[in-house]
Amino acid sequence: MPSRRQIRQAVVQFLYCADLEGGADPAALRGPFWDFVTESDRRSLQLATFRTVHHLAHGRAGRLAEFVERQTAASVLLSAWPEAECLKSGLTRIAQQESGWSTALAQLERLPKDDDDASVAESFCSALERLFLIDRELSAARCRFLDDIADFPALRGPLEAVAATIRRLQRVSDRMRMVEEPEKFPEQADLSRLRESKAEIQALRRRADELVDLVLARKESIDATLAAVVDNYSPERIDPVDRAILRLATHEILHAAIPPKVVINEAIELAKRFGTSDSRRFVNGVLDRIANLADGNPDSRGDL
Repeated sequence: MPSRRQIRQAVVQFLYCADLEGGADPAALRGPFWDFVTESDRRSLQLATFRTVHHLAHGRAGRLAEFVERQTAASVLLSAWPEAECLKSGLTRIAQQESGWSTALAQLERLPKDDDDASVAESFCSALERLFLIDRELSAARCRFLDDIADFPALRGPLEAVAATIRRLQRVSDRMRMVEEPEKFPEQADLSRLRESKAEIQALRRRADELVDLVLARKESIDATLAAVVDNYSPERIDPVDRAILRLATHEILHAAIPPKVVINEAIELAKRFGTSDSRRFVNGVLDRIANLADGNPDSRGDL
């Protein structure tokens, strides 16, 4: 699960982006913001997913060759059964989609895997999603064909060979569903890494969004508190990064069950990472006075 440091860094980055002059509405900003912040983690998850899919494809190759051979014989058989045209067309559709699956995998495998260029990463993501989409459509076509066979009892025996191969190919697709949505299959121990990576990305967004919502809901009262300890305070007079850090830390001092010293130390670390050379001292001074104010110390206004 994401650390408190990761969550607070994400919150400060969001507050900074949302509060820039002419910045986007916070609700509209969330999607693009999280795409940017989690890009590296999502990239690692995509590569891990691809490696698992690539491994599954090795098991599919032999089954596909068997299917192609048996599909040809089955199609010849079905040509003599006009009333079973749905089976023949269904089998042809499966063959076409199996070919499309192979093509989509080949395209995915040709894409660079270690390129940090955003457009390349987006292409890789799109190619992986396309493969999953083709696989879902193929699974549906296989199921329809196997269900339709039940309507022709006389053909069950003659079509069993091709049906058996289709079922074996479907087992690969069943595994693909697990890879695409590993969180739905907690019993699959070998997918734990995918589950944990996906859950961590989702948890970071969920917990950071929750904290952002609390800060934004109290922004006016937070600014009023800052004005009580900073002479001539107005938000636009403070560096945007310092402003985001101060708003987050002020909220936590006043409303969270976290010792003020902990909040102040964490805010100083954020100022070191994201602020200017003067940010550390400024943030420390303001928050120290807010902590005193919260403790009921009237002598909390300083020359800041």
